[in-house]
Amino acid sequence: MNKPVVVAPEDQSTPVAAPNAATTTVAAAGPAYLVLGGISVSHFLNDTMQSLIQSVYPILKANYALDFAQIGLITLAFQFTASLLQPVVGHLTDRKPQPYSLSVGMGFTLCGLLLLSVAHHYLIILVAASMIGLGSAVFHPESARIARLASGGRYGMAQSVFQVGGNFGTAMGPVLAALIVVPFGQPSIAWFASIAFVAILILWRIGRWYQPQIAKKKAMAAARHPDGPSSRRVMVALVVLVVLLFSKQVYMSSLSSYYTFYLIGKFGVSTQTAQIYLFMFLAATAAGVFFGGPLGDRFGRRYVIWFSILGALPFTLALPYVGLYGSAVLSVFIGFILASATPAIIVFAQELMPHRFGMISGLFFGFTFGIGGLGAAALGQLADRTGIEFVYQLCAFLPAIGLLAIFLPRMPKHAR
Repeated sequence: MNKPVVVAPEDQSTPVAAPNAATTTVAAAGPAYLVLGGISVSHFLNDTMQSLIQSVYPILKANYALDFAQIGLITLAFQFTASLLQPVVGHLTDRKPQPYSLSVGMGFTLCGLLLLSVAHHYLIILVAASMIGLGSAVFHPESARIARLASGGRYGMAQSVFQVGGNFGTAMGPVLAALIVVPFGQPSIAWFASIAFVAILILWRIGRWYQPQIAKKKAMAAARHPDGPSSRRVMVALVVLVVLLFSKQVYMSSLSSYYTFYLIGKFGVSTQTAQIYLFMFLAATAAGVFFGGPLGDRFGRRYVIWFSILGALPFTLALPYVGLYGSAVLSVFIGFILASATPAIIVFAQELMPHRFGMISGLFFGFTFGIGGLGAAALGQLADRTGIEFVYQLCAFLPAIGLLAIFLPRMPKHAR
Protein backbone atom coordinates (compact mmCIF):
# COMPACT_ATOMS: atom_id res chain seq x y z
CA MET A 1 0.00 0.00 0.00
CA ASN A 2 1.30 3.46 -0.82
CA LYS A 3 0.83 4.62 2.74
CA PRO A 4 3.74 5.28 5.08
CA VAL A 5 3.48 4.18 8.59
CA VAL A 6 2.93 6.09 11.71
CA VAL A 7 4.67 6.66 14.94
CA ALA A 8 4.83 3.76 17.32
CA PRO A 9 5.51 3.27 21.02
CA GLU A 10 9.21 3.00 21.76
CA ASP A 11 9.15 -0.73 22.37
CA GLN A 12 7.12 -1.53 19.27
CA SER A 13 8.42 -3.22 16.14
CA THR A 14 8.09 -0.44 13.60
CA PRO A 15 7.86 -0.14 9.84
CA VAL A 16 10.46 0.67 7.23
CA ALA A 17 8.54 3.64 5.87
CA ALA A 18 9.59 7.10 6.99
CA PRO A 19 6.94 9.31 8.61
CA ASN A 20 5.69 12.45 6.90
CA ALA A 21 3.09 15.12 7.47
CA ALA A 22 0.30 13.15 5.83
CA THR A 23 1.01 10.21 8.10
CA THR A 24 0.89 12.35 11.22
CA THR A 25 -2.46 13.80 10.15
CA VAL A 26 -3.96 10.34 9.73
CA ALA A 27 -2.67 9.22 13.12
CA ALA A 28 -4.04 12.32 14.80
CA ALA A 29 -7.48 11.63 13.34
CA GLY A 30 -7.59 8.32 15.20
CA PRO A 31 -9.18 5.07 14.07
CA ALA A 32 -12.42 5.16 12.10
CA TYR A 33 -14.19 2.69 14.38
CA LEU A 34 -17.42 2.58 12.38
CA VAL A 35 -15.54 1.56 9.24
CA LEU A 36 -13.42 -0.95 11.17
CA GLY A 37 -16.58 -2.40 12.68
CA GLY A 38 -18.26 -2.61 9.27
CA ILE A 39 -15.32 -4.33 7.59
CA SER A 40 -15.02 -6.74 10.54
CA VAL A 41 -18.74 -7.59 10.38
CA SER A 42 -18.39 -8.14 6.63
CA HIS A 43 -15.43 -10.42 7.28
CA PHE A 44 -17.57 -12.27 9.83
CA LEU A 45 -20.37 -12.80 7.31
CA ASN A 46 -17.93 -13.74 4.54
CA ASP A 47 -16.09 -16.36 6.57
CA THR A 48 -19.30 -17.71 8.14
CA MET A 49 -20.45 -18.66 4.68
CA GLN A 50 -17.06 -20.01 3.66
CA SER A 51 -16.73 -22.14 6.78
CA LEU A 52 -19.91 -23.98 5.82
CA ILE A 53 -17.84 -25.88 3.25
CA GLN A 54 -15.69 -27.59 5.87
CA SER A 55 -18.58 -27.87 8.31
CA VAL A 56 -20.69 -29.97 5.92
CA TYR A 57 -17.86 -32.39 5.07
CA PRO A 58 -19.39 -35.22 7.16
CA ILE A 59 -22.70 -34.75 5.29
CA LEU A 60 -21.04 -34.71 1.87
CA LYS A 61 -18.86 -37.68 2.80
CA ALA A 62 -21.90 -39.73 3.80
CA ASN A 63 -24.16 -38.62 0.93
CA TYR A 64 -21.66 -39.19 -1.88
CA ALA A 65 -19.38 -41.89 -0.37
CA LEU A 66 -16.31 -39.64 -0.49
CA ASP A 67 -12.95 -40.68 0.93
CA PHE A 68 -10.56 -38.41 2.84
CA ALA A 69 -8.57 -37.62 -0.30
CA GLN A 70 -11.70 -36.32 -2.06
CA ILE A 71 -12.58 -34.26 1.02
CA GLY A 72 -9.10 -32.75 0.88
CA LEU A 73 -9.57 -31.90 -2.81
CA ILE A 74 -12.72 -29.91 -1.98
CA THR A 75 -10.66 -27.84 0.46
CA LEU A 76 -7.97 -27.51 -2.21
CA ALA A 77 -10.49 -26.31 -4.83
CA PHE A 78 -11.73 -23.58 -2.49
CA GLN A 79 -8.41 -22.50 -1.03
CA PHE A 80 -6.31 -22.81 -4.18
CA THR A 81 -8.65 -20.49 -6.08
CA ALA A 82 -8.41 -17.94 -3.29
CA SER A 83 -4.65 -18.41 -3.02
CA LEU A 84 -3.93 -18.08 -6.73
CA LEU A 85 -5.94 -14.93 -7.30
CA GLN A 86 -5.38 -12.92 -4.12
CA PRO A 87 -1.87 -11.62 -4.99
CA VAL A 88 -3.13 -10.74 -8.49
CA VAL A 89 -6.08 -8.82 -7.04
CA GLY A 90 -3.75 -7.09 -4.57
CA HIS A 91 -1.33 -6.08 -7.33
CA LEU A 92 -4.12 -4.68 -9.49
CA THR A 93 -5.64 -2.70 -6.62
CA ASP A 94 -2.20 -1.31 -5.73
CA ARG A 95 -2.21 0.23 -9.19
CA LYS A 96 -5.89 1.14 -9.30
CA PRO A 97 -8.04 0.69 -6.18
CA GLN A 98 -11.58 -0.55 -6.79
CA PRO A 99 -13.86 0.68 -3.96
CA TYR A 100 -16.88 -1.41 -4.99
CA SER A 101 -15.02 -4.62 -5.86
CA LEU A 102 -15.82 -6.06 -2.42
CA SER A 103 -19.53 -6.15 -3.19
CA VAL A 104 -18.83 -7.86 -6.51
CA GLY A 105 -16.64 -10.47 -4.81
CA MET A 106 -19.39 -11.20 -2.30
CA GLY A 107 -21.68 -11.87 -5.25
CA PHE A 108 -19.43 -14.79 -6.28
CA THR A 109 -19.74 -16.20 -2.76
CA LEU A 110 -23.52 -15.93 -2.95
CA CYS A 111 -23.61 -17.82 -6.27
CA GLY A 112 -21.23 -20.48 -4.91
CA LEU A 113 -23.50 -21.13 -1.93
CA LEU A 114 -26.57 -21.51 -4.13
CA LEU A 115 -24.71 -23.92 -6.39
CA LEU A 116 -23.42 -25.96 -3.44
CA SER A 117 -26.95 -26.33 -2.08
CA VAL A 118 -28.14 -28.05 -5.26
CA ALA A 119 -24.94 -29.90 -6.26
CA HIS A 120 -25.47 -33.64 -6.68
CA HIS A 121 -22.19 -34.50 -8.41
CA TYR A 122 -18.66 -34.29 -7.04
CA LEU A 123 -17.49 -32.07 -9.91
CA ILE A 124 -20.28 -29.54 -9.22
CA ILE A 125 -19.26 -29.48 -5.56
CA LEU A 126 -15.70 -28.61 -6.66
CA VAL A 127 -16.99 -25.81 -8.93
CA ALA A 128 -19.13 -24.36 -6.11
CA ALA A 129 -16.17 -24.44 -3.72
CA SER A 130 -14.02 -22.69 -6.36
CA MET A 131 -16.60 -19.90 -6.75
CA ILE A 132 -16.64 -19.29 -3.01
CA GLY A 133 -12.83 -19.19 -3.14
CA LEU A 134 -13.01 -16.59 -5.91
CA GLY A 135 -15.18 -14.40 -3.72
CA SER A 136 -12.58 -14.69 -0.98
CA ALA A 137 -9.78 -13.72 -3.38
CA VAL A 138 -11.55 -10.47 -4.24
CA PHE A 139 -12.56 -9.71 -0.65
CA HIS A 140 -9.38 -10.01 1.41
CA PRO A 141 -6.66 -7.76 -0.13
CA GLU A 142 -8.83 -4.68 -0.56
CA SER A 143 -10.65 -5.10 2.75
CA ALA A 144 -7.27 -5.36 4.51
CA ARG A 145 -6.29 -2.08 2.83
CA ILE A 146 -9.50 -0.43 4.05
CA ALA A 147 -8.82 -1.66 7.60
CA ARG A 148 -5.35 -0.08 7.46
CA LEU A 149 -6.73 3.21 6.14
CA ALA A 150 -9.23 3.25 9.02
CA SER A 151 -6.63 2.32 11.66
CA GLY A 152 -5.46 5.79 12.65
CA GLY A 153 -1.93 4.36 12.89
CA ARG A 154 -2.83 1.42 15.17
CA TYR A 155 -2.10 -1.15 12.48
CA GLY A 156 -1.92 -4.25 14.65
CA MET A 157 -5.19 -3.37 16.37
CA ALA A 158 -6.90 -2.72 13.03
CA GLN A 159 -5.59 -5.98 11.58
CA SER A 160 -6.85 -7.86 14.63
CA VAL A 161 -10.31 -6.26 14.48
CA PHE A 162 -10.49 -7.11 10.78
CA GLN A 163 -9.29 -10.69 11.22
CA VAL A 164 -11.25 -11.49 14.37
CA GLY A 165 -14.46 -10.96 12.44
CA GLY A 166 -13.33 -13.62 9.99
CA ASN A 167 -12.27 -15.98 12.76
CA PHE A 168 -15.59 -15.70 14.59
CA GLY A 169 -17.33 -16.27 11.26
CA THR A 170 -15.25 -19.41 10.75
CA ALA A 171 -16.15 -20.55 14.27
CA MET A 172 -19.86 -20.05 13.60
CA GLY A 173 -19.85 -22.37 10.59
CA PRO A 174 -19.85 -25.64 12.58
CA VAL A 175 -22.57 -24.35 14.93
CA LEU A 176 -24.83 -23.29 12.07
CA ALA A 177 -24.12 -26.57 10.29
CA ALA A 178 -25.10 -28.50 13.44
CA LEU A 179 -28.26 -26.46 13.99
CA ILE A 180 -29.44 -26.01 10.39
CA VAL A 181 -27.62 -28.04 7.75
CA VAL A 182 -27.47 -31.36 9.64
CA PRO A 183 -31.23 -31.42 10.47
CA PHE A 184 -32.46 -29.96 7.16
CA GLY A 185 -29.89 -31.33 4.73
CA GLN A 186 -27.73 -29.96 1.94
CA PRO A 187 -30.46 -27.76 0.34
CA SER A 188 -30.58 -25.63 3.52
CA ILE A 189 -27.19 -24.18 2.52
CA ALA A 190 -29.13 -21.91 0.16
CA TRP A 191 -30.65 -20.15 3.17
CA PHE A 192 -27.25 -18.60 3.86
CA ALA A 193 -27.44 -16.65 0.61
CA SER A 194 -29.41 -14.07 2.61
CA ILE A 195 -26.25 -13.50 4.68
CA ALA A 196 -24.33 -12.81 1.48
CA PHE A 197 -26.92 -10.25 0.45
CA VAL A 198 -26.58 -8.41 3.78
CA ALA A 199 -22.78 -8.41 3.35
CA ILE A 200 -23.13 -6.94 -0.16
CA LEU A 201 -25.14 -4.01 1.24
CA ILE A 202 -22.60 -3.32 4.02
CA LEU A 203 -19.65 -3.50 1.61
CA TRP A 204 -21.35 -1.18 -0.84
CA ARG A 205 -21.66 1.42 1.92
CA ILE A 206 -18.02 0.93 2.93
CA GLY A 207 -17.06 1.39 -0.73
CA ARG A 208 -18.69 4.83 -0.63
CA TRP A 209 -16.48 5.74 2.37
CA TYR A 210 -13.38 4.28 0.70
CA GLN A 211 -13.71 6.11 -2.63
CA PRO A 212 -12.70 9.60 -1.38
CA GLN A 213 -9.88 8.03 0.68
CA ILE A 214 -8.11 6.83 -2.47
CA ALA A 215 -6.65 10.27 -3.22
CA LYS A 216 -5.29 10.48 0.35
CA LYS A 217 -3.74 7.05 -0.02
CA LYS A 218 -1.95 8.05 -3.21
CA ALA A 219 -0.59 11.18 -1.49
CA MET A 220 1.12 9.06 1.16
CA ALA A 221 3.96 7.60 -0.91
CA ALA A 222 6.07 5.31 1.26
CA ALA A 223 9.74 6.16 1.58
CA ARG A 224 12.29 3.67 2.85
CA HIS A 225 13.46 4.42 6.35
CA PRO A 226 17.23 5.15 6.36
CA ASP A 227 17.78 2.61 9.16
CA GLY A 228 15.47 -0.02 7.68
CA PRO A 229 16.70 -3.46 6.66
CA SER A 230 18.39 -3.85 3.29
CA SER A 231 16.55 -5.31 0.32
CA ARG A 232 18.35 -8.60 0.86
CA ARG A 233 17.28 -8.78 4.51
CA VAL A 234 13.74 -7.87 3.52
CA MET A 235 13.66 -10.82 1.12
CA VAL A 236 15.11 -13.16 3.75
CA ALA A 237 12.54 -11.93 6.29
CA LEU A 238 9.67 -12.48 3.85
CA VAL A 239 10.84 -16.05 3.20
CA VAL A 240 11.04 -16.70 6.95
CA LEU A 241 7.54 -15.30 7.47
CA VAL A 242 6.21 -17.54 4.69
CA VAL A 243 7.82 -20.62 6.29
CA LEU A 244 6.42 -19.69 9.71
CA LEU A 245 3.00 -19.20 8.19
CA PHE A 246 3.40 -22.61 6.53
CA SER A 247 4.05 -24.38 9.84
CA LYS A 248 1.15 -22.62 11.53
CA GLN A 249 -1.35 -23.03 8.71
CA VAL A 250 -0.73 -26.70 7.98
CA TYR A 251 -1.33 -27.54 11.64
CA MET A 252 -4.43 -25.34 11.79
CA SER A 253 -5.66 -27.01 8.59
CA SER A 254 -5.22 -30.43 10.18
CA LEU A 255 -7.62 -29.38 12.94
CA SER A 256 -10.14 -27.38 10.93
CA SER A 257 -10.50 -30.07 8.22
CA TYR A 258 -10.17 -33.34 10.13
CA TYR A 259 -10.71 -32.62 13.84
CA THR A 260 -14.35 -33.77 13.67
CA PHE A 261 -13.30 -37.05 12.05
CA TYR A 262 -10.56 -37.49 14.66
CA LEU A 263 -13.03 -37.05 17.53
CA ILE A 264 -15.64 -39.29 15.91
CA GLY A 265 -13.13 -42.03 15.13
CA LYS A 266 -11.17 -42.00 18.40
CA PHE A 267 -13.87 -41.20 20.94
CA GLY A 268 -17.09 -42.24 19.17
CA VAL A 269 -18.87 -38.90 19.57
CA SER A 270 -21.73 -37.85 17.28
CA THR A 271 -21.26 -35.51 14.32
CA GLN A 272 -23.09 -32.68 16.11
CA THR A 273 -20.97 -33.10 19.27
CA ALA A 274 -17.78 -33.11 17.20
CA GLN A 275 -18.85 -29.87 15.52
CA ILE A 276 -19.34 -28.24 18.92
CA TYR A 277 -15.78 -29.21 19.87
CA LEU A 278 -14.61 -27.79 16.54
CA PHE A 279 -16.44 -24.57 17.39
CA MET A 280 -14.51 -24.35 20.68
CA PHE A 281 -11.20 -24.62 18.80
CA LEU A 282 -12.23 -22.05 16.17
CA ALA A 283 -13.54 -19.63 18.81
CA ALA A 284 -10.16 -19.87 20.57
CA THR A 285 -8.41 -18.98 17.32
CA ALA A 286 -10.64 -15.90 17.01
CA ALA A 287 -9.67 -14.82 20.52
CA GLY A 288 -5.98 -15.35 19.71
CA VAL A 289 -6.25 -13.14 16.64
CA PHE A 290 -8.04 -10.45 18.65
CA PHE A 291 -5.21 -10.18 21.19
CA GLY A 292 -2.31 -10.85 18.82
CA GLY A 293 -2.50 -7.53 16.96
CA PRO A 294 -2.62 -5.14 19.96
CA LEU A 295 0.13 -7.15 21.71
CA GLY A 296 2.26 -6.71 18.59
CA ASP A 297 1.61 -2.95 18.67
CA ARG A 298 2.65 -2.86 22.33
CA PHE A 299 5.57 -5.28 22.63
CA GLY A 300 6.74 -5.78 19.07
CA ARG A 301 5.55 -8.19 16.42
CA ARG A 302 8.78 -10.17 16.48
CA TYR A 303 8.21 -11.23 20.10
CA VAL A 304 4.58 -12.15 19.46
CA ILE A 305 5.66 -14.34 16.53
CA TRP A 306 8.26 -16.09 18.73
CA PHE A 307 5.71 -16.79 21.45
CA SER A 308 2.81 -17.82 19.26
CA ILE A 309 4.65 -20.36 17.11
CA LEU A 310 6.91 -22.01 19.69
CA GLY A 311 4.49 -21.55 22.60
CA ALA A 312 2.04 -24.00 21.07
CA LEU A 313 4.61 -26.82 20.77
CA PRO A 314 4.07 -28.45 24.22
CA PHE A 315 0.31 -28.55 23.64
CA THR A 316 0.52 -29.98 20.10
CA LEU A 317 2.90 -32.71 21.30
CA ALA A 318 0.47 -33.71 24.07
CA LEU A 319 -2.77 -33.62 22.03
CA PRO A 320 -2.58 -37.14 20.45
CA TYR A 321 -2.19 -38.79 23.86
CA VAL A 322 -5.00 -37.29 25.96
CA GLY A 323 -8.70 -38.13 26.34
CA LEU A 324 -11.75 -36.37 24.92
CA TYR A 325 -11.93 -33.54 27.46
CA GLY A 326 -8.15 -33.15 27.44
CA SER A 327 -8.30 -32.82 23.66
CA ALA A 328 -10.91 -30.07 24.00
CA VAL A 329 -8.78 -28.12 26.50
CA LEU A 330 -5.54 -28.52 24.54
CA SER A 331 -7.20 -27.55 21.27
CA VAL A 332 -8.35 -24.28 22.88
CA PHE A 333 -4.79 -23.46 24.01
CA ILE A 334 -3.37 -24.44 20.61
CA GLY A 335 -5.90 -22.37 18.71
CA PHE A 336 -5.41 -19.29 20.89
CA ILE A 337 -1.59 -19.35 20.87
CA LEU A 338 -1.10 -20.19 17.18
CA ALA A 339 -3.70 -17.70 15.96
CA SER A 340 -2.07 -14.80 17.82
CA ALA A 341 0.75 -15.00 15.26
CA THR A 342 -1.49 -14.25 12.28
CA PRO A 343 -1.90 -10.44 12.61
CA ALA A 344 1.73 -10.09 13.73
CA ILE A 345 3.04 -11.99 10.68
CA ILE A 346 0.85 -10.12 8.20
CA VAL A 347 1.52 -6.62 9.60
CA PHE A 348 5.26 -7.41 9.84
CA ALA A 349 5.23 -8.33 6.14
CA GLN A 350 3.22 -5.21 5.25
CA GLU A 351 5.75 -3.04 7.08
CA LEU A 352 8.64 -4.64 5.21
CA MET A 353 7.11 -3.55 1.86
CA PRO A 354 4.59 -0.76 2.52
CA HIS A 355 4.74 0.39 -1.11
CA ARG A 356 3.34 -3.00 -2.19
CA PHE A 357 0.66 -3.29 0.46
CA GLY A 358 -2.07 -4.87 -1.63
CA MET A 359 0.25 -7.39 -3.28
CA ILE A 360 1.86 -8.39 0.05
CA SER A 361 -1.55 -8.63 1.75
CA GLY A 362 -2.91 -10.71 -1.10
CA LEU A 363 0.22 -12.88 -1.14
CA PHE A 364 0.07 -13.67 2.58
CA PHE A 365 -3.70 -14.07 2.77
CA GLY A 366 -3.56 -16.14 -0.41
CA PHE A 367 -0.66 -18.20 0.90
CA THR A 368 -2.67 -18.87 4.04
CA PHE A 369 -5.53 -20.24 1.94
CA GLY A 370 -3.27 -22.11 -0.48
CA ILE A 371 -1.17 -23.83 2.15
CA GLY A 372 -4.32 -24.74 4.03
CA GLY A 373 -5.69 -26.34 0.87
CA LEU A 374 -2.49 -28.18 -0.05
CA GLY A 375 -2.04 -29.25 3.55
CA ALA A 376 -5.61 -30.55 3.74
CA ALA A 377 -5.19 -32.53 0.51
CA ALA A 378 -1.84 -34.02 1.59
CA LEU A 379 -3.06 -34.83 5.08
CA GLY A 380 -6.18 -36.43 3.63
CA GLN A 381 -4.01 -38.76 1.53
CA LEU A 382 -1.90 -39.54 4.59
CA ALA A 383 -4.98 -40.19 6.74
CA ASP A 384 -6.35 -42.67 4.19
CA ARG A 385 -3.08 -44.64 4.36
CA THR A 386 -2.03 -44.41 8.00
CA GLY A 387 -5.09 -43.30 9.97
CA ILE A 388 -6.16 -39.92 11.29
CA GLU A 389 -4.43 -40.35 14.66
CA PHE A 390 -1.01 -40.69 13.02
CA VAL A 391 -1.62 -37.39 11.22
CA TYR A 392 -1.88 -35.56 14.54
CA GLN A 393 1.19 -37.32 15.92
CA LEU A 394 3.19 -36.14 12.91
CA CYS A 395 1.79 -32.59 12.75
CA ALA A 396 2.56 -32.08 16.45
CA PHE A 397 6.18 -31.21 15.54
CA LEU A 398 5.30 -28.45 13.03
CA PRO A 399 5.45 -25.55 15.54
CA ALA A 400 9.16 -26.34 16.09
CA ILE A 401 9.75 -24.58 12.76
CA GLY A 402 9.13 -21.37 14.74
CA LEU A 403 12.84 -21.39 15.65
CA LEU A 404 13.42 -19.73 12.27
CA ALA A 405 12.03 -16.50 13.77
CA ILE A 406 15.60 -15.82 14.91
CA PHE A 407 16.30 -14.61 11.35
CA LEU A 408 13.65 -11.86 11.45
CA PRO A 409 15.25 -8.39 11.52
CA ARG A 410 14.69 -5.83 14.23
CA MET A 411 12.76 -2.97 12.72
CA PRO A 412 13.88 0.66 13.19
CA LYS A 413 12.23 2.89 15.79
CA HIS A 414 10.66 6.16 14.74
CA ALA A 415 10.57 9.23 16.93
CA ARG A 416 7.09 10.16 18.15
